Amino acid sequence: MSTLNYPFSTTTLFGSTGLVGSHILNNLLSIPSVQTTTISRRAPKPASEPSPQNLTALVDADVNTWAPKLLTLSPIPHTVFSALGTTRAQAGDVASQWKIDHDLNVELAKAAKAAGVKTFVFISATRTRGWPNSSIAYNKMKNGVEDAIRDLEFENSIILKPGLIMGERKEEGRLLEGFSDKVIRGIGKVSSHAQDSLAQKGQEIAHAAVRAAEIAAEGKAPERYWILEAADIVRHGRTEK
Repeated sequence: MSTLNYPFSTTTLFGSTGLVGSHILNNLLSIPSVQTTTISRRAPKPASEPSPQNLTALVDADVNTWAPKLLTLSPIPHTVFSALGTTRAQAGDVASQWKIDHDLNVELAKAAKAAGVKTFVFISATRTRGWPNSSIAYNKMKNGVEDAIRDLEFENSIILKPGLIMGERKEEGRLLEGFSDKVIRGIGKVSSHAQDSLAQKGQEIAHAAVRAAEIAAEGKAPERYWILEAADIVRHGRTEK
C-alpha cells in the first residue's frame, strides 16, 4: 500500500526501547504520513538520525504518569501498540514483574479505551492457555492482559502470540533467551519450519503487528478480537506492505 493512502495517521507506542518495540517503532517511522508518539522510561533510538519529524518521544521514569499522558494526547491516537514487558530478573521478583507486565498494560489499555483509541495491539506470548500452562505466573500475566483488552471491546483488538523472540538484546537478565536463540538457530539449519513454529524474529513480529493494524484499519480484520499465532506472525511478518 502507498504510504500516502495509509489507513491511519496517529499511533502511540509503549515498549519502544525493547527488542520488538524498537522494530515496531522503525516500521512506523518508515511511514511518513503516520505520526508516532512513544512514552517510555528512556528515549528510544530510531534507526535513522537525526530523530524523524514524525516521532514525538515522551520520556518519564514514573510509569504511573503514562496512562494520564495517553489520555491527554492530541490528536487521539488511532492505534496504540504495547510491546511492554520485563523479566523477573530485571524486575527483581514476580510481584514487581506483575506490576509492569500485567497491571501497567491493563491500565494503559483502559486509558486507551477511555481516550477513544480505535485499535489496541498487544505483544503477548504463545502457549499461555490450558493446563498446566495457564497456572504459570508469567502466563497468568499475559492472559490477564489479553482478557482485559478483550473485555474493553475496542473497535479492533490485536493480540500477537509469538514463541521465543529472536534478536539482539542489550538488556541484562536476558542471558537464557540469548542461549535459546543459538539453539533455535541450530534447529533452523535442519528445519526452517520447525524454527518458525518455535521462534520468530523480533523484526518479523514487529512487521506483523504493524501489518495487522493496517489490515484492521482497512476493515479487513478476520475478527474484531484478532489473535495472531506463530504461523500468522510469520506470514504477515514476511509480507510487504
